[in-house]
Amino acid sequence: MLDLAAEAWTPARRRRALLAVGLMALLAFFVLGQESASAVWEIASAKLVAMNNGGAAGTATMADGELLGGLLAPGMDRGSCRSRYQLSRYYKHFPYAPSPHLLRKLRAYEARHRRCAPGTPLYARSVEQLRSGRSADGVECRYVVWLPFDGLGNRMLSMFSGFLYALLTGRVFLVAMPPDAADLFCEPFQGATWLLPLEDFPVANLFRLGPRPEQTYTHLLRKKKIVVDGHNNPASNATAAAPVPAYVYLSLGWQMTDRPFFCGEHQVALGKVNWLLLYSDLYFAPSLHTIAGFQDELRRLFPARESTSHLLLRYLLHPGNPVWGLVTRYYHSMAAAGSDTVPADDKYNQILACSRQSAYCRKPTTKATGGNITTTSGEGGNNGSSTAILLASLYADYYERLRSRYYEHAAKGGGGGGGAWVGVFQPTHEQRQATEKLAHNRKALAEIYLLSFSEELLTSGLSTFGSVSSSLAGVRPTILLTAFHHKVPAPPCRRAAVDGEDLARHLKVCEDWQKGLKLFD
Repeated sequence: MLDLAAEAWTPARRRRALLAVGLMALLAFFVLGQESASAVWEIASAKLVAMNNGGAAGTATMADGELLGGLLAPGMDRGSCRSRYQLSRYYKHFPYAPSPHLLRKLRAYEARHRRCAPGTPLYARSVEQLRSGRSADGVECRYVVWLPFDGLGNRMLSMFSGFLYALLTGRVFLVAMPPDAADLFCEPFQGATWLLPLEDFPVANLFRLGPRPEQTYTHLLRKKKIVVDGHNNPASNATAAAPVPAYVYLSLGWQMTDRPFFCGEHQVALGKVNWLLLYSDLYFAPSLHTIAGFQDELRRLFPARESTSHLLLRYLLHPGNPVWGLVTRYYHSMAAAGSDTVPADDKYNQILACSRQSAYCRKPTTKATGGNITTTSGEGGNNGSSTAILLASLYADYYERLRSRYYEHAAKGGGGGGGAWVGVFQPTHEQRQATEKLAHNRKALAEIYLLSFSEELLTSGLSTFGSVSSSLAGVRPTILLTAFHHKVPAPPCRRAAVDGEDLARHLKVCEDWQKGLKLFD
């Protein structure tokens, strides 16, 4: 178990913290320790070295820790993106070492991005080619342009999926960032921007194209603008009618307009197109594993399939300074509140039932007694250990109920010195999702990263918010199973594990949505 500490925070006693977060109801568990920031950095570094050496003991420099075992490239300006170099101090899990092949691939990608990014001669040449209305052979720089769709969790999953596709196909990944996400994320690539210049981009109204514009891949197939040989002829298994369109709009949202995208012969045809505009709100990375042409490369990049989202999310997405300030200020204030005596319908009962059945809630032990919850220390008895519960939800109801429960326990227990302390916290409760507002998205992203510092996670079913957080954290969450027909299921939750038919050795059916797929080792 890895203890965490805030940069300028030195509490008088050790605290165990339970972080409960949810749009409906998400729980995450993490430890707040008394170590200094430098000590935490050394612990994280040592854990990374052990991870890279297959568990062997070793020592590490600070750079090894802050760069996540070489996943991140050194040399970026620290002031422009503080989270990039500080996140390793807060993460509690380092479950996967990046493969040497992934590190080589990322460094090669970064060099390609610098050559082809906006502001370079090669980018200007590619934009002129786009204006011409046709693609051309022999162009050095080809692009995937990510377009925003749906809420923040969906966006993060589709961004990572789009980047993985660019990595596999030798393309450059650019993002068309709307005003509601202007400063949420840092620039991920040294010496170049990933932001698409919107003012002079030849395709107009990028944020209003929707799922079915004229340039969707399926529409172009139907109109014979792109012709694919369905007979899998080895000599020419995919050809495009001349001229090849300058760009293709990939509609891979929940309506999945462009399903042929996931067929190998169509990937050959798409390889002839210089610009791909990606419109998706889905975690479509698992489906890339079903494309025969990508399978060998994916095995080399990610020997542990479950590491795919974990490593690439940690590599690609770092909260910008305004968001990182929200994260660290709340994290520190919640920890500092541990010295105070903060005594703490169907969905609420589901949370309690799931907490009681989950092994990680037994330290400290939690049980129902006459309708009340009693809590005792699970680590050394009444030694001043503390539990903090952070609830991040659109609504205040769960917070009020949990706080009342633990307040009753503290009142009945007398709150004597040295006993177990339980505090309940909630950063925001804004009543409605407002993806179109930058301030709302900043708070949401801050809560995602607070979740990612956890020991354990309990997430709502169908929550992309929880999916991103658990991937960043490197933990398998316990999932509150989705209630259908107005009835909470029994059992109330399940640990994310193998379930359903083995679709392609490492593809499994999701616990909370039987039409969804996930990667699994």
